[in-house]
Amino acid sequence: MKAGDELPPLEIGITRTLIVAGALASRDYQDVHHDPELARRKGSPDIFMNILTTNGLVGRYLTDHFGPTAVLRKVAIRLGAPNYPGDTMVLRGRVEEFDGDTAVVRVTGDNGIGRHVTGTVTLTVAAAATVPPGGAG
Repeated sequence: MKAGDELPPLEIGITRTLIVAGALASRDYQDVHHDPELARRKGSPDIFMNILTTNGLVGRYLTDHFGPTAVLRKVAIRLGAPNYPGDTMVLRGRVEEFDGDTAVVRVTGDNGIGRHVTGTVTLTVAAAATVPPGGAG
């Protein structure tokens, strides 16, 4: 692994269940994450994914690629276009730095209306867990 390596993309179907379950799991009871009518009253066309669910999906993307020994050390993300039910988010990553057992990966996630998430994740990767191009199998 070296700086410049691209991770394979991960497509995630954005379902109503994923949005609501993620909000409940993260104890985010804001109505815009589970009640379509109240979300519409607040100006949104539908419920939308919360940042904690997005954060978890970014973490999943990286640990799926780098394997179960990878440890997320720092996750810094920013949201953009909302993830609404019925869309698909495609996560992509690029290794920005790799030094010893520490990698810094730039992550983006796009959906049908634009860029949902951008961020940088620092993780520790055990030498035995270094994954060849193409992912963990």
